[in-house]
Amino acid sequence: MAQILDPLPPNQSSQLVCCYVNATSKIQIARISNIPNWYFERVVFPGQRLVFEAPPKSMLEIHTGMMASAILSDTIPCDRLCISEDGKLEEAPEISTKKINLAAAVLTSVD
Repeated sequence: MAQILDPLPPNQSSQLVCCYVNATSKIQIARISNIPNWYFERVVFPGQRLVFEAPPKSMLEIHTGMMASAILSDTIPCDRLCISEDGKLEEAPEISTKKINLAAAVLTSVD
């Protein structure tokens, strides 16, 4: 899967295909800030699915939009959001195992 706007740093040989769903009624900002020499930030609208590639050690920060600000509401290890090539979530057992079709997943961004 090509990361057109923000390619992974060249020293990252492995990558995960991840999926995050904004299940709230508020706009969120998804950001990865713990990987040196790489910037990843996307706006995720209510109900939107975000599919992205990330290094295995990355942490997805979720900032929830409030009146004229955003509050860090969650930090999720990307290996818990990993999806496999057959479209199944590869996450911890306590999280739902909703099926996702990679061919139908669309990465949308607002930059």
